[in-house]
Amino acid sequence: MKAIKTLALAASLTLGVALAPLAHAHDDAYLDTLTAPHGGQLRMAGSSHYELVVVKDSKAAKDNAIVVYVTDHAGTKIPTAGATGSVTLLSGKTKVNAALTPDGDNKLMGHAVYVSEPDMKAVVKIKLAGQEEQQARFTPLAAHAAGHEDHKH
Repeated sequence: MKAIKTLALAASLTLGVALAPLAHAHDDAYLDTLTAPHGGQLRMAGSSHYELVVVKDSKAAKDNAIVVYVTDHAGTKIPTAGATGSVTLLSGKTKVNAALTPDGDNKLMGHAVYVSEPDMKAVVKIKLAGQEEQQARFTPLAAHAAGHEDHKH
């Protein structure tokens, strides 16, 4: 009986040590090293990843699309049917808000009048059907670190 408890403890410790790096693997700095599937920026939001895609070359303030893709940590699409969301874009002294509505498998879309400024910040809030609202903060047009593009989960 003692051998079984010792073996169980050893297995538990080994698993804990093996999984420890994953607990910190998805901070903003790490996510900025990944190439997002749709060319946007990735952020954690609860147990999901959000990828925010904004227009990158809008030199004048005009109506532009804003898209958020929702996946799990392995990149599997999470359905957005029945979800609600919003995005707030901040650039200098300009602040605009847009509603996000489901637009396909794992995508929410909205529109807002904005200029593609490197200092743009964004706050995305999404409430998936039957879940609590989650929030993520982005700097979608800032230069990001390179490396780990070939990393797979």
